[in-house]
Amino acid sequence: MKHSLRLKITFLLTISLALTIFLCWGLNKSFLTDYYQYSKIKSLDSVFYEVNNTFNESSQKGLTQEQLVMMDSMISKNNASAYISDMDLGLVYRSNGTDRDTQRVKKSMKAYLYGNTPDTLIDKIKWIKTVDNKYDIYIQHDALMQMNYIDLIGILDTGFIVFIRTNMENLQASSAISNNFLAYVGIFVTVVGTIVMYFISRSFTKPILVLENIAKKMSNLDFNAKYEGKSQDEIGQLGNSINMLSEKLEQTISELKVANIELQSDIEDKVQIDEMRKEFLSNVTHELKTPIALIQGYAEGLKDNISEDEQSREFYCEVIIDEAMKMNKMVKKLLSLNQLEFGNNQPEIIRFDIVSLINSVIQSTDILCKQKEIRIIFEEKQPCYVWADEYMIEEVVTNYVSNAINHADGAKIVEIKLIHMENVVRVAVFNTGELIPEEDLEKVWIKFYKVDKARTREYGGNGIGLSIVKAIMNAHNKECGVVNHSNGVEFWFELDITS
Repeated sequence: MKHSLRLKITFLLTISLALTIFLCWGLNKSFLTDYYQYSKIKSLDSVFYEVNNTFNESSQKGLTQEQLVMMDSMISKNNASAYISDMDLGLVYRSNGTDRDTQRVKKSMKAYLYGNTPDTLIDKIKWIKTVDNKYDIYIQHDALMQMNYIDLIGILDTGFIVFIRTNMENLQASSAISNNFLAYVGIFVTVVGTIVMYFISRSFTKPILVLENIAKKMSNLDFNAKYEGKSQDEIGQLGNSINMLSEKLEQTISELKVANIELQSDIEDKVQIDEMRKEFLSNVTHELKTPIALIQGYAEGLKDNISEDEQSREFYCEVIIDEAMKMNKMVKKLLSLNQLEFGNNQPEIIRFDIVSLINSVIQSTDILCKQKEIRIIFEEKQPCYVWADEYMIEEVVTNYVSNAINHADGAKIVEIKLIHMENVVRVAVFNTGELIPEEDLEKVWIKFYKVDKARTREYGGNGIGLSIVKAIMNAHNKECGVVNHSNGVEFWFELDITS
């Protein structure tokens, strides 16, 4: 509370109020008497000219009753008394007062006009000013009445002598009373004003405290709090600016979070790519190591004439040729996969009969199926036209069928089915045999990944075929997958049957 804005506002307003009241008190004390005297003289000036005009308008018969009433009212309104006489001081008009008062007035008039020594009860006569050579203003102290008067004595245009007197009360006493009263009122107003301002200042400080609370929440990244004040003053404008700042910060932080997530994802992708690159190099090295070792061993055997008979040399040559063909096949597949993954080999979409293509692949594997005593079942007879790259899809079907033949076991059945769905047809290749472990189902599409490495090596596989399938289907923006059944495994892919 030591640095409370509310206390500061109350203190400053109290000081301002106190200084204002003190200034009023000082001005009142210093200038009230002079101003009071000035006002009285001004009223006498106006009475003189009104009386002069009235007498100028009067006929030789004298003032009418209406003029007398109007002049009495005017003189009384200015809190004055008037005496008008001829040059011999014979009374022509008297606004009020007794004969005794008239006698005292005459003595004063003689003192002003002829410089006669005034009555001992009349002293301290002070000349103030002469106006237009028509009248003079004096201040006179009446010792008998203990009062001060402001007197005006002059000559009317009609030649009458006019004497106008107004009572000037004891201004020092009045001023002291006025100043004391002002001091008491000032203290009271200051105390009451301070209390009132303390509570009124709450209306100023409360919205500021609300804005402070909102700012604290914003510092804790809580942007739900909003300033709801309706005022259009500076605090209201500040509240609106705080709301705009809150929205901008929330939006910016949200964008930064999204960018951070994307950056984190990019970093993870880069790490994953580096790991895949290392794994790829390791797998390629591993896959090439065996055929290269065989080729090297048998080539050295031929060179050193380890076996001199013709049949053994031919066997050595066949092994070298066979291993070289496997290496060549693997390299071609890697090049093909690389082109697909980097988008260099875009599919050429045409309309063709998928049934005819499947029958062609089955025919090409007929000898291998007979050797392994495998029965292929494909019962589709009617043509089924699809939209895709025919040569790429032929490679997919070939990979699926070859994979099924190599892994068929038990009943040794390979079944190919077309499953018609909305706008697409699903080609499913099923083979009886061992199931793929659930944790390996999603990994079979990874380059060089082998569920059963011994069996894969047995039929010359290298773990690239299914990666090529995945890349081809991605190039077509179509789905492919693998499903375990109770007695075997099913690989599938989908193609559009409408353009």
